[in-house]
Amino acid sequence: MLRKEVAISTRPLQWKCVESRADNKRLNYARFILFPLMRGQGDTIAIALRRSLLGEIEGTCITRAKSEKIPHEYSNIAGIEESVHEILMNLKEIVLRSNLYGTRNASICVKGPGYVTAQDIISPPSVEIVDTTQHIASLTEPIDFCIELQVERHRGYRMITPNNAKDGSFPIEAVFMPVRNANHSIHSYGNGNEKHEILFLEIWTNGSLTPKEALNEASRNLIDLFIPFLHAEEQDTQLEDNPNGGAVPFLTYHDRLHNLKKNITERALKCIFIDQLELSSRVYNCLIRSNLYTVWDLLNKSQEDLLKLEHFRIEDVKEILDILQKHFSMDLPKNTFSLLNPLE
Repeated sequence: MLRKEVAISTRPLQWKCVESRADNKRLNYARFILFPLMRGQGDTIAIALRRSLLGEIEGTCITRAKSEKIPHEYSNIAGIEESVHEILMNLKEIVLRSNLYGTRNASICVKGPGYVTAQDIISPPSVEIVDTTQHIASLTEPIDFCIELQVERHRGYRMITPNNAKDGSFPIEAVFMPVRNANHSIHSYGNGNEKHEILFLEIWTNGSLTPKEALNEASRNLIDLFIPFLHAEEQDTQLEDNPNGGAVPFLTYHDRLHNLKKNITERALKCIFIDQLELSSRVYNCLIRSNLYTVWDLLNKSQEDLLKLEHFRIEDVKEILDILQKHFSMDLPKNTFSLLNPLE
């Protein structure tokens, strides 16, 4: 019996999307299964994934609105059906998709009468509005409705602090989490020592990411957290004194990359994801859309292969070459990314 259980446990894990639907532009749902698992592994994986899905994935929100004509948040403006507070709550619900870093400025400038929707937002090219029909305000008179907006990418939930409004600038509570909910269930089958599990995972997103994209990103974030343990014996971890007391790890991710130059292995390259290589947003998006996630994936593509990717240019190939040279000191052949030559 023990021999059979070991045989089952060594079978490769498989995952499938068994159900997927878009209820509307701001609500996507999918159900995934992972099998076969040994007893207890379902909970271990599901709990970690759920926390990563809800807390580790970044999202984009409107975090501030500004208008010199607004005296305070709870005021009413002639010619606008909603109060300022209601408009701010409507802005909070706008769903955005982007790969921006830091903050960007956006704006709305509409002349009434009419309805103001998300379509009227003038946003930077790096920001996409998921549902342009989202309502913001109703203008009942021929007035000018002009406000400045601040767009930011972050993770988690940010509450506004009292008295944080200055000069007609009002902070907006931000829910950066693209995943609205995640549930799991575990089904056991088999008898006695042959018992094993199937994990069912349900994910709801706000439309800025599909559930599959959210699952991929949550998994990569978890892997990133465990990378230091994978290379614990390859690196001489150093500690330096923290001015605030105690000791803190000295090695940053780029320090680890530097150390890996001395002992680059296939396993190491498969654990280094391209979102950590300081690629431009455009190049990063092109690679992700082509299912190239790690440095290992890149090194198995020729220059010609990369140039066949949609919207990819020779300048993008040069950017990748420069970054790989910077981090790994690799002398790559001019016309190909190849693993035929030994890595230095």
